[in-house]
Amino acid sequence: MHVFTYGSLMFPAVWERVVRGRYRSAPAMLPGYARHAVEGETYPGMVQQSDSAVNGVLYFDVDEADLLALDVFEGGEYRREQVRVSIAADENQMAATYVFMAADRLTRQPWQPEAFRMQHFMDAYCPDPATPK
Repeated sequence: MHVFTYGSLMFPAVWERVVRGRYRSAPAMLPGYARHAVEGETYPGMVQQSDSAVNGVLYFDVDEADLLALDVFEGGEYRREQVRVSIAADENQMAATYVFMAADRLTRQPWQPEAFRMQHFMDAYCPDPATPK
């Protein structure tokens, strides 16, 4: 199954900490959704919004074990859904993505990938298991 990512998992350092396989990827866009900052967090949530689109990364042919790892990583605030993403002007792919379920925690501010606090996120949500505590 292909997986569309739009937040922390767009960054190879995070993706590679969560999954075990190596996957081909490409830039992609998901129409009909908007990405917002989550109150008090460095990661975003994405919800349906007809007049918006979200840019992200599409990972191809993710295996079942890694899909389960992604489900655990995303936790209960997200639900995996099937969507149609664009990877070129005339090419669409079906993919799984994680839609944010706690819309009341979203701010009105769009989440900006350029402002992602990588080290803070890595320390809080996916520390290196090889690093002693």
